[in-house]
Amino acid sequence: MADRVPFTAPPEAAAPAGSLAEFVRRHDPDRFLCSLFAPPARREALFALIAYNHELARAREAARTPMVTLMRLQWWRDAVEEAAVGKPSRRHEVAAPLARAVGDALLDPADLLAMADARETEAEDDDDALPTVSAFHAYLRGTAGRLAVAAGRLLGAPPEALPGLQRRGTAYGAAGVLRAVPALARQGRCLLPADTLAAHGLTAAKVVRTPAAPALRNVAADLLASEETRAPPPEHVPAPWIAAALPAVLARRDAERLQANGPAEQPVRTTRDKLAVTLAALRGRS
Repeated sequence: MADRVPFTAPPEAAAPAGSLAEFVRRHDPDRFLCSLFAPPARREALFALIAYNHELARAREAARTPMVTLMRLQWWRDAVEEAAVGKPSRRHEVAAPLARAVGDALLDPADLLAMADARETEAEDDDDALPTVSAFHAYLRGTAGRLAVAAGRLLGAPPEALPGLQRRGTAYGAAGVLRAVPALARQGRCLLPADTLAAHGLTAAKVVRTPAAPALRNVAADLLASEETRAPPPEHVPAPWIAAALPAVLARRDAERLQANGPAEQPVRTTRDKLAVTLAALRGRS
């Protein structure tokens, strides 16, 4: 029976040290697990896409000022644009494989540039970065949602499937931002929309000071109840591009925990989470 499919060890243990796969496994283990269900011929390009997303995400974390964040994002835009016109890749462990994927027409430069553009929100002053829930949704669509679209294109998803993949990616991104509330607070940052926080008597500054505030449970419930941030129900996804849809499995599981416990509870990935992704891939439903 399908619910008895064996699951012995996390597949991420198989990534060779020093490889791009190992880089992704270390920095984005969720998407690494999902990527293992992509066709082998496309897997290295998918790793390059996920690694690129990680570099964009850490631009603000690694920078001391908003200006430096913008400079880091521009460095990656330049790397993408150079790859698109066939210039030699920059000497960087992620830029080189990314350039190969762009040069082989596996990744669309427009998707990559849009992902960088969406990250500019993080370079703004933290109190004003996401003033409204609409801005929050746009940020998620442009980051995690656009990553899912790029992954879908890479894996051969037809154009009509891309909006559904973007919704799944956006849902995963919303849960990810909420799961990261304590970690972001330690950096003095908050990516939750100011209007939703205000409705519950909070501000970004208060969240940074008290990331375990009880009211954040209601904030999480409100944000995850929206159609924009709720993963669509599981449906059939063809095997060649199911890897692009699998993060939705984790989004649904995270949403249940966040709505019950709030973002102060940092759920770690369990064997059950990994098994859920594996079963979804084997059943072709995500």
